Amino acid sequence: MTPTTGPRRTAPADDRYRTEHDMLGDVEVPSDAYYGAHTVRAVANFPLTGETLAARPHLIGALAAVKHAAARANADIGALDTTRASAIVDACAEIHGGALRDQFVVDLIQGGAGTSTNMNANEVIANRALELLGRSRGEYAVLHPLDHVNLGQSTNDVYPTAVKLALDAHIAELLVALAGLREAFETKAAEFADVLKMGRTQLQDAVPMTLGQEFGAFAVTLAEDEQRLAEVRLLLHELNLGGTAIGTGLNARPGYRERVMDHLRRLTGIGTLQSSPDLVEATQDVGVFVQLSGVLKRVAVKLSKICNDLRLLSSGPQAGFGDIALPARQAGSSIMPGKVNPVIPEAVNQIAFEVIGNDVTVTLAAEGGQLQLNAFEPVIHRSLSAGLDHLTAGIGVLTEHCVRGITANRTRLARTVAASTGLVTALGPALGYETACAIALEAHHTGRPALDLVRERELLTEAELRALTSPASLTGLPVL
Repeated sequence: MTPTTGPRRTAPADDRYRTEHDMLGDVEVPSDAYYGAHTVRAVANFPLTGETLAARPHLIGALAAVKHAAARANADIGALDTTRASAIVDACAEIHGGALRDQFVVDLIQGGAGTSTNMNANEVIANRALELLGRSRGEYAVLHPLDHVNLGQSTNDVYPTAVKLALDAHIAELLVALAGLREAFETKAAEFADVLKMGRTQLQDAVPMTLGQEFGAFAVTLAEDEQRLAEVRLLLHELNLGGTAIGTGLNARPGYRERVMDHLRRLTGIGTLQSSPDLVEATQDVGVFVQLSGVLKRVAVKLSKICNDLRLLSSGPQAGFGDIALPARQAGSSIMPGKVNPVIPEAVNQIAFEVIGNDVTVTLAAEGGQLQLNAFEPVIHRSLSAGLDHLTAGIGVLTEHCVRGITANRTRLARTVAASTGLVTALGPALGYETACAIALEAHHTGRPALDLVRERELLTEAELRALTSPASLTGLPVL
């Protein structure tokens, strides 16, 4: 289907358009459009980001699932006849499967607390359901976007429910990506388990460790974030569906709330979905979005720190740290021949900066809510979904195009360990702090290896030196 973005205002009414009516008057709607009058007005009102609902398939799928569950629930309690309910259900199933995505044309940022999004969904579902009934688009006397598709609902319970379901799907994808990156670091940790190097604190030589320990720590920190995401994901499963406008359930018939939740659990496969114990509170509260944003910021901060480390460890190759080599992905300069830059970590750093900035947006939008509703959930959704999408993509790129191809500069690492005054720390208990400090300072000033100075002064035997500077002693790893 050719994407449609609303009518040209200067076009005369003809067979390219159908006339629909809303509370403000007549509206010309493209004849081939599945959306209707409310959507046309929203497209005209909010030409803001150029990013429409079509760019968020998880949200479209979630809206379809909510409308599907609502139609079934309303049929169960006798509020909606089976003919209309079946047509709505079939239309929702098609949309959930990916059909008519180009008909979701409203900008992601909009006034009205998501009303334009809900209206866009209602109209597309209604007009597709009309077709399934053998009717023409716009024959709302037969099946109406609001009287039937939106029956027992309000934007104020539909939209946040759909947003939570969409974010749940995004989190599932991010968790898969994080697991892949963690496993890549675990693989590298095993590969580098025998590679001794100098650890560093404040960018200065500290004490020896293995490159495997360094990469293993990256894996552990990512595993912690996987756990935090899983925890906040569960909090998204508490819904205000059935509360309608402000949580009182006005216009939803008895039994609807319980039945719609049952159907939604079956449709989504999320068995932990539950109705909030206080729908009035749940309708105005966006705390879960603030918490999710905080967890995403945590992921972004830690991921960016890892990327900073990878860039430092690979810096050089001659004049930098040079502990590792990242895969060469592209030429690094238009003027310096042979230069290769750490472009993959740099790109992921920038995604992290975006997510950290989005957290400020989510915080301000959450704080800006008033009384029984937060009107700013559209920008909350856009910020969170963009962050989740970009983190997922960035982590995938980092895994495949960087981490899996990292190699250790084993010769250089062995040389720097042997030359580093950091080895003296391991001798401190045997030499005493003052003697060890004198050895370290002399090694630093003369450039001579500290162990040679210890040997010259016969401060320790060769056997004692070997024991104290063995990989097991230096790194705390067991002797294999």
